[in-house]
Amino acid sequence: MAAQDITTSTLYSEDLAPIPQHKRTWKTWNYAALWISMSLCIPTYMLASSLIEGGMNWWQSILTIFIGNSVVLIPMILNGHAGAKYGIPFPVFARASFGTSGANIPALLRAVVACGWFGIQTWIGGFALYQMFRLWIPALETLPLVFPASWGLKTGPAITFFCFWLLNMYVVYLGVESIKKLLVFKAFFLPVAALALLFWAISAGHGLGPILQQPSKFATTAGFFAFFFPALTGMVGFWATLSLNIPDFTRYAVSQDAQVKGQIIGLPPAMTLFSFIGVVVTSATTIIYGTTIWDPLVLAGRFDSKLLVSVAMIAVAISTLATNIAANIVSPANDFAHLAPSKISFRTGGYITGFIGICIFPWKLIADPTGFIFTWLVGYSSLLGPVGGIMIVDYYFIRKQTLDLEGLYNPKGIYSFSNGTNWVAVIALILGILPNVPGFLTIIHVVGPDAFPGWINALYSYAWFVGFGISGLVYWAFSKKD
Repeated sequence: MAAQDITTSTLYSEDLAPIPQHKRTWKTWNYAALWISMSLCIPTYMLASSLIEGGMNWWQSILTIFIGNSVVLIPMILNGHAGAKYGIPFPVFARASFGTSGANIPALLRAVVACGWFGIQTWIGGFALYQMFRLWIPALETLPLVFPASWGLKTGPAITFFCFWLLNMYVVYLGVESIKKLLVFKAFFLPVAALALLFWAISAGHGLGPILQQPSKFATTAGFFAFFFPALTGMVGFWATLSLNIPDFTRYAVSQDAQVKGQIIGLPPAMTLFSFIGVVVTSATTIIYGTTIWDPLVLAGRFDSKLLVSVAMIAVAISTLATNIAANIVSPANDFAHLAPSKISFRTGGYITGFIGICIFPWKLIADPTGFIFTWLVGYSSLLGPVGGIMIVDYYFIRKQTLDLEGLYNPKGIYSFSNGTNWVAVIALILGILPNVPGFLTIIHVVGPDAFPGWINALYSYAWFVGFGISGLVYWAFSKKD
């Protein structure tokens, strides 16, 4: 297919088209600012505080987060190379390894994970509204149960969650452009709110000294490492989605140097710094209240001033709405629309995302740190690690960083493989996921702890690494050229 014919391809759209060099304007500080903005969110705070609740002390938590984000930075930069070199987004880049049709597989895996994050952020925003309304309408706390007890969903929080979900769907109906001003609000509000919470913790906790002296709850080294390794996998899993679709952003880079330096400057430091605030505040709650409160919304609900709590919760809801639409709606909506462009619009894709976000039961995923880390973060990292291994091996070891740009948009070209799917990649993906399935089934109590040998269950603690390594090696073994 000649370069001038690319626009007539069924695989081409304006959203998927390569960005020409003269339109690539993102510099180092644009990428640093992007990561600083994305790192400043409630789940980042909860990521750190969940480690404290899980038993770590302050420096163990910070070190785990820093190592995890330094590890995930590597595939982030490696996958970002193709975007910066060719100006292509993630779904197009995935065609090189999975095929022109097979690329829908990693795109959908990423989309389902984004749906989960949409549900979690929507629950956070809805629960913020609940914390406000229950102060003014106390009866909201004592409404009779409507949902089955096994769901773990009280009626009051369910009402505000559903209302906030409807608000998100209304924004999808209006279009993403309507969220721009809220993103600006978030950029100013969250850093100020985080610093205010930090100063409160230091003041109420009688200085940093007593806070940072809170000991680790692990009595033995073995006990610590039993928690550390899955926690580290969870830290990597936190950004596993972005480590795949980072070309969606690096396609706008003025140079490779800009995307590499920008991500190094922005990701590990921002995550570590904001996490430090979460660690300090969570440790302070143990001193102030005699119990560890890892959820910042629950903590804010303990403040005495109704007005202060109300203003804080409204601000959290607004900033969460902005983050949710920008980070967790756009990508999956486009992925679903990509399945059938003539039948599924962006708006319909957004509605699909919202529906799946509810079905994932987000309130259960973040009800405790065990669910947040071991079930959610580690669980989906077992799906995305294998995809990353395949794409990186294909680009660096099989294709030597050289792609046929026109071929990526040709349904009958070099990347069509067998009817549009590279079955080597699909098989490698399955083989990378399978070893982690027993551990996942055990952790969610579908099977008993003795259903599989202990060493097989133990693989789940390293899910992202296991999947990345197995899928990458299998793909390389069956794809390498003599």
